[in-house]
Amino acid sequence: MENRKVLKSGEFLVDTVEAKDVFIPEEFDDEQLMIAQSCQDFLETEVYPNLDQIDSPDIKLMRSILEKSGELGLLAIALPEDVGGFGQSFVTQMLAAEKIGAGYSYSVAFMAHCGIGTLPIAYYGNEEQRQKYVTKLATGELIGCYCLTEPGAGSDANAGKTNAVLSADGTHYILNGQKMWITNANFADIQTVFAKVGTDRILSAFIIEKDMPGVVIAPDEKKMGIKGSSTAQIFYNDVKVPLENMLGKQGEGFRIALSILHMGRIKLGANVIGASKKAINDSVKYANERKQFCVLISTFGAIKHKLAQQAIKTFAAESATYRLSKDIDDLIIINKASGMDHGRATIEGISHYAVEAAILKVYGSEALDYVIDEAVQIHGGMGYSAEMAVERGYRDSRINRIFEGTNEINRLIIADTAIKRAQKGEFDLFGPAEQLYNNLDKITSGKVEAESYYSEKRRYLANFKKVILIAIHGITTYFDKKLVKEQEVMNNLSEMIMETYIAESLALRVEKLESMKGNAEIFRDMLDVYVYDTADLVRKSARDAVNSFAETEQSEKLNAAIEKLTQVEGVNVKEARRRIADRLIENNAYKF
Repeated sequence: MENRKVLKSGEFLVDTVEAKDVFIPEEFDDEQLMIAQSCQDFLETEVYPNLDQIDSPDIKLMRSILEKSGELGLLAIALPEDVGGFGQSFVTQMLAAEKIGAGYSYSVAFMAHCGIGTLPIAYYGNEEQRQKYVTKLATGELIGCYCLTEPGAGSDANAGKTNAVLSADGTHYILNGQKMWITNANFADIQTVFAKVGTDRILSAFIIEKDMPGVVIAPDEKKMGIKGSSTAQIFYNDVKVPLENMLGKQGEGFRIALSILHMGRIKLGANVIGASKKAINDSVKYANERKQFCVLISTFGAIKHKLAQQAIKTFAAESATYRLSKDIDDLIIINKASGMDHGRATIEGISHYAVEAAILKVYGSEALDYVIDEAVQIHGGMGYSAEMAVERGYRDSRINRIFEGTNEINRLIIADTAIKRAQKGEFDLFGPAEQLYNNLDKITSGKVEAESYYSEKRRYLANFKKVILIAIHGITTYFDKKLVKEQEVMNNLSEMIMETYIAESLALRVEKLESMKGNAEIFRDMLDVYVYDTADLVRKSARDAVNSFAETEQSEKLNAAIEKLTQVEGVNVKEARRRIADRLIENNAYKF
């Protein structure tokens, strides 16, 4: 690992890194680009020609396509070599996830198998379990799924009623219960099932084979989108589970479930980038072909605004995604050096960044919803027709704000986890926050003469962080233990934290990109627009937060400080967006 500064989860609120210390997509090496191209080629040859049949739905076809993925090694990218994997870095895994994300229903089946369907056994299984199951999951000989959600246990995962009782002779567990919304249910061979043993209050995990007597898989659900992915309920009626099929230790299931969900959130953040780029390409190609009033609609300012905003949101999400991915890679290396085995080092590295994982999930899924919604609008009436790819993309996009933890749950995780990490002493959040809060009258915007371009952006971002700290001190002091019930205020905090992390990631990427390649004017345009818009978002969320508790005099002081700290120079966003759109229109594809 090169000597670079790596922050703890949430620590970006009180610290920063230099541009040289972040990883950006422009640094992908030849092997990574080759893997990405292999994923893209697979979509072009095996998935796109069969989309209508896949979505009919045809689960046999979906299974056969997954098996072909395995034959090409695409299912083994994230797995260690001792179980037949390629042991690729987390950055590379995320790049593959991004490319596959443009695959509509196939991407859901693929990611469910490679992630939540395989990794619990790969990371938490004993050697016998890993060799028996993971080696075949790596090749596609076996397909996996993950069974956590129940009718009465969605976001509250530990509320599940599925139960496993040790048999009288102590040779096996007897499993009874019901799971729902199980991706890959009707063609998966291996199920990771979460259940409580006896009277335990905490979940355990089990490896279940679909052919075990008593496993009953219901017909697939009829869904709004991702129609080609198998989604069904699974019932367990007195299923005899061998003792050796417990995954991890008794009572460790809840931890396994949460760890795998963190991983799923992060990889979803990469998936939606691929879907966004596909939608942007569909948008600009249509805009460059469709004429109204005798001219191409790509010449219209309103269309350019949409195209530019699509590109800005996607580029920003991409910046944050690969910044975090490299941080995880480095933490995995640190964990291994401390004596952890590969599986534990990996899952601990991923789980550590719970704040950032939730940010990527929320921001990325909502950015995709914006991008695909505008893609339909750019297509006009044709966007509502099933003839066009954006119609499928629009329906498929909506699920991303629901699975891997709803965006409402993930917004709460962003603020709550950052605060709790600081309370545990992982970094000093409350000291700087209290100091700022007690010196509101001394706060200035910090503007200096002859400031360099990137120094100005760093000042803006530092000021946004100060706003967040002021809000954190105010609401934690006022609401104290009742804060957990103030979800609207927590959402205000999370919105500021999320937008600031994304903006900072974008700024670091643009600065590093310019140092590597020189001219970065079009990327400066993206950064200018994004930071300009972020200032307003931070200001609004901060005002909403402080006005929820502050009395008149204190409210005036707080709002005055917020106003100073969210001051940014005016930007001609119209012309900046036009330049971004013109680049997109000229290339007729997303090539930023």
